[in-house]
Amino acid sequence: MENTVEVDRRGAALRRRSSTGRVLHGMKKHYFLYLLLAPALVLTLIFKYVPMYGAVIAFKDFSPIKGIMGSEWVGWKHFEKFLSSPNFDVIFMNTLKLSLFGLLCSFPVPILLALMLNQIRRASVKKNVQLFLYAPNFISVVVIVGMLFIFLSPTGPINHLLAWITGEPLMFMSDPKYFRWIYILSDIWQGAGWASIIYVAALANVDPELHNAAGLDGANLLQRIRHIDLPTIRPIMAIVFILAAGGIMSIGFEKAYLMQTSMNLPASEIIATYVYKVGLQSGDYAYSAAVGLFNSVINVVLLVTVNLIVKKLNEGEGLY
Repeated sequence: MENTVEVDRRGAALRRRSSTGRVLHGMKKHYFLYLLLAPALVLTLIFKYVPMYGAVIAFKDFSPIKGIMGSEWVGWKHFEKFLSSPNFDVIFMNTLKLSLFGLLCSFPVPILLALMLNQIRRASVKKNVQLFLYAPNFISVVVIVGMLFIFLSPTGPINHLLAWITGEPLMFMSDPKYFRWIYILSDIWQGAGWASIIYVAALANVDPELHNAAGLDGANLLQRIRHIDLPTIRPIMAIVFILAAGGIMSIGFEKAYLMQTSMNLPASEIIATYVYKVGLQSGDYAYSAAVGLFNSVINVVLLVTVNLIVKKLNEGEGLY
C-alpha cells in the first residue's frame, strides 16, 4: 500500500514538472509575444490590483494624518451608515433603473445596426454609413452634454418646434421625469455605432455560399438572418451581455454629473455622483470607499449570476 502511495506521489510530481517544463518551453519559444504582453500586465497590476489595498479604508475611520494602517478599525460602520441613510433607496433605485433600462434599450441596437450594415453590398456606401455611425463615439462627453443643453433648452430648436405645435415648451433638462430617457437615448446615439463593430466583424466571417444556398431554397431575408447570421454572432452576444450586466451598477460618472441640475436631482443622483460628493467634496473618504466597495460587490454578484443563467440558456457557452 505504501509503495502504491509513493508511486502516485512520484507520478504527480513528474506530471507537475512536465507541465511546468512545457509552459517554460512555450514562453522561451514565443518570448516576443510575452514581451508585447508585458506592458499591459504591468499597467493592469499597477493601476488595478495595487490600488485594491486602499479599499481597506472602507472598514476604518480613515484619517490622512494617521494613514491607512494607523487609522482605527470600525468594521461595518460605514456600510451600515449608507444602508440606513435616508438617501439609500433613492440613490440605489436611480442607479439600478438608469443602468437596467439603459442595458435593455441599448443592447439590441448595435446588433440591429450590424445586421443592416451586413446587407449593404456596395463597399463605398457601407464605409460612408459606418463613418456616420462611428463618428459620435469620438465626441467628448462634455460636448455631448453641452449639445443636449443647447438643443433641449426652453429656447432651443426642439422646444421652438414643440411650442409651435403644442403652444408651450417642455423643461427637458430640469424635469426629473425626462432625465433618464435623455441619458439613455443620447448614450445609444453616441455609442451604438461603435459597439456594432464587433458584430460586423463576426458577420464578415459568414460564408456567402450559405446565404446563396438558403436563397435558392426559398428562404427570405428575415429567415436567412434568423438561421445564419444570428447563430454566428450568438456567442459574442452572450459575452457582451454578460459583461454589460456585470457592470450594470457602474454608470459613467461624468455624464450623469454634467447633466445634473438642482431640479432633476431626484432622478439624476446615482451612486457614482454620490461617492464623488461625499468623498472628494465633503472629505469623508472612508464612507465613500465603503459606498464604492458596496457597488463593486453588487457588480460581481450580478456578473456571476448572469453568467450562470446565460450558460444554462446558451448550451454551456458563457464568459467563463
